[in-house]
Amino acid sequence: MKFDFKLATVAAGFLGYVFAQSAERKIAIIGAGAAGSAAAYFLNQLATEAGVNVNVTLFEKTNHIGGRSITINAFDDPAQPFEQGASIFVPINYVLYESMNAFGLTPRDPDVGSDPVMGIWDGNSFVFTINENHPEWWTNLKILLRYGPTAPQKAKDLVTATIGRFLQMYTPQFFPFESLTERAEQLNLTAVTGVTGQHFLAANGVGTLYANELIQSLARVNYASNLPNMHGLCAMGSVAAQGAIAVQGGNWQIFDEMAQRSDAHIQLDTAVTAIDKDSSGTKFEIQTTSGSTPGTPSTYPTSFDNVIIANPFQFSGISVGEDVFSTTLETIDYVQLHVTIFTSTKKFKPSFFNLPSWISAPGAVLTTLAKTDTPTSGPDGVGKPGFWSLTTLGKATNPQTNQQENVYKIFSPEAVTPSFLSDLLGGTVPSTFTGGSSPISWYKATVFHSYPKTSPRTTFQDPIVGEGVYYTSGIEAFLSTMETSALMGKNVARLIVDDILAAGSGSGSKMVKSRESDSERDSQGVWWEKQSVLN
Repeated sequence: MKFDFKLATVAAGFLGYVFAQSAERKIAIIGAGAAGSAAAYFLNQLATEAGVNVNVTLFEKTNHIGGRSITINAFDDPAQPFEQGASIFVPINYVLYESMNAFGLTPRDPDVGSDPVMGIWDGNSFVFTINENHPEWWTNLKILLRYGPTAPQKAKDLVTATIGRFLQMYTPQFFPFESLTERAEQLNLTAVTGVTGQHFLAANGVGTLYANELIQSLARVNYASNLPNMHGLCAMGSVAAQGAIAVQGGNWQIFDEMAQRSDAHIQLDTAVTAIDKDSSGTKFEIQTTSGSTPGTPSTYPTSFDNVIIANPFQFSGISVGEDVFSTTLETIDYVQLHVTIFTSTKKFKPSFFNLPSWISAPGAVLTTLAKTDTPTSGPDGVGKPGFWSLTTLGKATNPQTNQQENVYKIFSPEAVTPSFLSDLLGGTVPSTFTGGSSPISWYKATVFHSYPKTSPRTTFQDPIVGEGVYYTSGIEAFLSTMETSALMGKNVARLIVDDILAAGSGSGSKMVKSRESDSERDSQGVWWEKQSVLN
């Protein structure tokens, strides 16, 4: 008999209310990015539905909610925001898409205002270009003539099948999960993460030229890596951008709304420095510092029953007591991505791309390896192009001239130099980048630890890392997106509420075990259901 998850939730919620309505579960969430904000939001939502009492405190060391999802204001004008990273999501990103609609946020087409011509450059020449203003039949013909009749369709089918498997993680049969490794094995996704993107595509009949040019250029702009250096699931995720949208004013607003609607005690500019058990050994004490120039850490006045660490632990600077973790938190090698955004009245100089002066350069430039490159050529494998991507985001009005200028964004493994920009724009860019006769009127450069280097692997950090302690960033080595981080936040929220209900009813982990066994029985039905959604 199929396990009725909704009925079980109602029944368990009633039991939780009867046995534990007076007990308050105090929960600390460290980090208000996608995962932490989602955890707070869904803890409030799920606890309310189940009739249990949670008291959540959300700690964020910066003054910004949304983590790596952040906008930057051209000319420092809040009326002219542009995405600094995490630019898009798609309708099958259910947590983000449904939250955007629930919060009444306005979606926008991320391509509006951008340049319609996209080229794939290998450091020598453009191997392929697409103009979105051209008829679709013309674009399809160009793809057919360069890549043949089978590679594009095989790649599309492979993406559909792989993402279909991943989407089962949202269904009652497979959600929530206590072990990401076990869930990936059950869905046969370790067969995808265990090999390189290059191997996965080749093994499924996707032509080498199509993989090395079109798919690899998308992998590089999404994960700053080449197909031989990343696992197959990230490669497939790079291509799955059909129907891409963004939120008007910035995607970070989804997470800000989550945090504000969670009823959590939001502590901005508050860095957690230490976690330890209290004298009773049953609750957690947290040390914090506050402000831009923090002083000596102090003990936060509340002790907590649960702690959710919702940021990469290796960058947190948090010390932990010896009884906090029951497992070692893996240190993952993250990509260091330089994001450079600037404005200029100039367009890209054709000669920079070895084009004759009468041919305009594409306004969106993705890159791939040159024939003489290897997957490790240049810093972090960027190869002869020297950068991962160069895109035109749109237009912004210069307040000094009241003229519209182009807004450009560069992803690169190293800091962009004035010499590089001088060659790109055809004018002299000074060491200050702006000022004087510089072709650049406004400039902003930032460095992110943007996402893990996703080499092939079949095991992942599980979300439960100690008794009462949860960790969300393990999912980033599996698939690093705003959506998957939010999904893991929702997952740990569900695990905690289930734990509260089980404790109140005295049923231990029986509810979780029942759900696990049911997922094995119903996996095939969910697979076909999700395939129909994707098609």
